Amino acid sequence: QVQLQESGPGLVKPSQTLSLTCTVSGGSITTGYYGWSWIRQPPGKGLEGMGVIVYDGSTYYSPSLKSRTSISRDTSKNQFSLQLRSVTPEDTAVYYCASEVIGGYSGSYYYRYEYDYWGQGTQVTVSS
Repeated sequence: QVQLQESGPGLVKPSQTLSLTCTVSGGSITTGYYGWSWIRQPPGKGLEGMGVIVYDGSTYYSPSLKSRTSISRDTSKNQFSLQLRSVTPEDTAVYYCASEVIGGYSGSYYYRYEYDYWGQGTQVTVSS
């Protein structure tokens, strides 16, 4: 079965870059037709999808975060990573990586069919 594990610092200072890595086992991040996503949940708020890297390497981001967000991958390590730049305390959240079944994508638009496997999540606090 697919397993995902987030890793990275739990504390980031304002204006710095938040960096997390997701290590995937039990499945290849290059297998179609899957995407590999980052989702976060701030305290007291709902889940917010941040972006996805598709099995072919294409990336798509939430419009509200795309100016600050980058998702990349290392296929030799079966890992994908998140970078969120210029963070503020409002970026404090539990961050999850997850796999998803792709609905479709073209141009600048991406459609998710469903999430399937999730990591356990990792708390990231933005504070000086």
